[in-house]
Amino acid sequence: MSELAARLPAALARLLPDFRALQSCERLSGGASQETWRLAVDTAEGPKRYALRRAPGGVASPAETTVGLETEAKLLAIAHAAGVPEPRVAGMLEPGDGLGTGFVMEWLEGETLGHQVLRSEALAEVRPGLARQCGEVLARIHAIDPGGLRGLLPERSPEQLVRETWETYIGYGTPQPMIDYTARWLLQHLPPPVEPRLVHGDFRNGNLMIAAGQGIVGVLDWELAQIGDPLRDLGWLCTPSWRFGRHDMAVGGFGHIDDLLEGYADIAGERPEPERLHWWIVFGAFWWSVGALTMTQFHRQGPDRSAERVAIGRRSSECQIDCVNLLIPGAALPLEAASSCSSLEMPRADELLDSAMGFLREEVGSHTKGRLSFLAKVAAHSLEIVQREQLLGGARAAREQRGLEQLLGHGGSLEPLRRELCEGLRSGAVALDRAGLQPLLRQSVADQVAIDQPKYPGYRLALEWGRARPC
Repeated sequence: MSELAARLPAALARLLPDFRALQSCERLSGGASQETWRLAVDTAEGPKRYALRRAPGGVASPAETTVGLETEAKLLAIAHAAGVPEPRVAGMLEPGDGLGTGFVMEWLEGETLGHQVLRSEALAEVRPGLARQCGEVLARIHAIDPGGLRGLLPERSPEQLVRETWETYIGYGTPQPMIDYTARWLLQHLPPPVEPRLVHGDFRNGNLMIAAGQGIVGVLDWELAQIGDPLRDLGWLCTPSWRFGRHDMAVGGFGHIDDLLEGYADIAGERPEPERLHWWIVFGAFWWSVGALTMTQFHRQGPDRSAERVAIGRRSSECQIDCVNLLIPGAALPLEAASSCSSLEMPRADELLDSAMGFLREEVGSHTKGRLSFLAKVAAHSLEIVQREQLLGGARAAREQRGLEQLLGHGGSLEPLRRELCEGLRSGAVALDRAGLQPLLRQSVADQVAIDQPKYPGYRLALEWGRARPC
């Protein structure tokens, strides 16, 4: 029995009046920022299930979350009282429990996996109404008086959010010119100020519990809650990363923006302006391009050094191609291999990678379940990236270097040239409309996505721009 399973019964006996025994605890595959465990409990009324939400490894890290888990539990209770569909919180873990930071809450039945929400036959009846329902739920969240939450939640203006996110990225020391370009664009097109409201901060397909016959039965993961512009929530819901391949459905991959805005207006009494929503969609792609890099930073620092965290870092290029399509749309060329793998060694490097990927998918992934199966597939995906980088990385670097030399007007190696462009974008020395800049960014980001995730819809959109348009 694990240490967590051994210590949990005493904590559950304190939190659940009818508790008798813990039957099982299983960590779920989702939740790269916090752990989520499914608990099967024997009670005086019969078997019940609960959820444990816990900091990674039980260790709270202020650098990882905007709000602590205690505040998150309080927000769930406040939202539930305001008519927002939420699970009931049973209580917080205490230091004496020896389990770290976390809380236990009611288990809700439904689907949270984004791609399953879009594909499940059981949810076919509720899917057409989800966008409107999201608008209604968000309007109820934004109607909650934030006065009593000041001091518990951060309060940020759009400009502060852009600058803080930009500074976080700069601190990582990885030059990504499209991130710098997007930050400059966002600051030049800031939305007008509005009355600050309670903002969920991570309202998206994947953090919503969807049940057949009901639709949304739970709004989960309040760890990024804050006080600010309520349209951040609507823009985040419409950010391309959370459409799970359905770019024809801008709202979470399951609905249209008009339905979202109409649902919001029915409760709030006002319909948000499309221009403001567009700004927040761009911000969402920008913010997650940095957030993905942050996951790799968490992996490097610990304590939860999972295969999932480090792999998410490569999703930054997906968000950057979304920024390209939203801000500087146009066609990009496909990336072709400069040369094949060397045949001097037997087996070749690509054969070794194929073998390892096959083992992870077919043996480990197919013959295990839960988080182990999920992480085996994540690890196989990481090896795919390595394989594509081995095959395509040289061509990608050579094309970007040629473009940078032409743009900057002098020769040099790739890394110094890219850093020079980033510094120019940050200082303002390189204008956003400088001749040659936008085609270079578009092609360089597309080439990186060709390595990181060539099936990503935003990449296909960039290759076939003449036949499609983003929302």
